[in-house]
Amino acid sequence: MSKNLFRMFRNESTTAESFHKKFLSLKEQFDKKEVIHLDTEYHQQLKSYIERLFRETCQNSDFDNERFQEIKHPEMSQLNRLQKLKNGTSYKKEKHKAKHRQEDWG
Repeated sequence: MSKNLFRMFRNESTTAESFHKKFLSLKEQFDKKEVIHLDTEYHQQLKSYIERLFRETCQNSDFDNERFQEIKHPEMSQLNRLQKLKNGTSYKKEKHKAKHRQEDWG
């Protein structure tokens, strides 16, 4: 979902209305998924981010093109931070896997 959001924020032709429609559709798909409790910081922050953004956009009657333009860059920055958090976690896992492989082979 975060990749789709990032693309919508980056696309210059995206309007508040088109963002609202697409995000509403993505959120509905997200909500249909079975809830799995994940303890990672990334998953917790991503879920919080999606819920907050949904409240501030789709559930806000004052959300318009002007407001959409105001939030684009800060939201892209937040998505980048989330992506770095995700990548940092997988990097650590790969680093430890490689270390154990080296130990196994002497």
